[in-house]
Amino acid sequence: MSGEWKFKPTMGPTLFAVPTFIVLILLGSWQVQRMSWKQDIIATFEQQMAKQPVMPPLDIKKETDWRYTRVRAEGRFLHDKEILLTGRTFEGTAGFHIITPFLFNENRTVLVNRGWIPEKLRERKSRPQTTPAGIVVMEGILRGDNRKGYFVPENEPINEVWLYVNTKQIAEYRDIGPVPGYYIDELRAPGPYKLPIGAAGKIEVRNEHLKYAVTWFLLAITLLAVYIVYHTSKREDD
Repeated sequence: MSGEWKFKPTMGPTLFAVPTFIVLILLGSWQVQRMSWKQDIIATFEQQMAKQPVMPPLDIKKETDWRYTRVRAEGRFLHDKEILLTGRTFEGTAGFHIITPFLFNENRTVLVNRGWIPEKLRERKSRPQTTPAGIVVMEGILRGDNRKGYFVPENEPINEVWLYVNTKQIAEYRDIGPVPGYYIDELRAPGPYKLPIGAAGKIEVRNEHLKYAVTWFLLAITLLAVYIVYHTSKREDD
């Protein structure tokens, strides 16, 4: 006669399997939360891009009030006050982002990220096409100051080394007067790329969290199945 199946866990594998299973479930849940966060960002961006552009606000109160707002203004760039953000790439090529003060509405100034240029065009005189003179129309989206990563060094204004956007620091060092607590990513013109290459009119955010979540959950299920099979045996009847 056939015996009954018996589940008898042992200490060693259990001490490994239980915490590992919990960690895998937590990692999967975290990826689900990240997926929801990314979806909210994409939805907000698409909603804002569908609206008509407005005049850049005097200042901002909280991020949810202005994030990705489209703006448009007529004025002139102060090219002699620009700074270059280092460590920026475009399609795998190293370069800089040009941050230029923009004077508009008689006496208001805002910082504008005009876009990417290659390293070989670091010197302003080597790229006259990036320094339009006179009155221009600028359109872009509002962005907050960059949050400096833990391992990112501080900006070194005296050495012209700028690693992240700090609007107050840039305004003080370039002596351009007060600026709002945000900057503007200028949108690139349609058609072939022209330097500087501005921001795309669509959000470029990777959202692969569902794939990662499924991976963690499948690993958890696999671990549980192996654990059960390993500790289950068939006891033969006498």
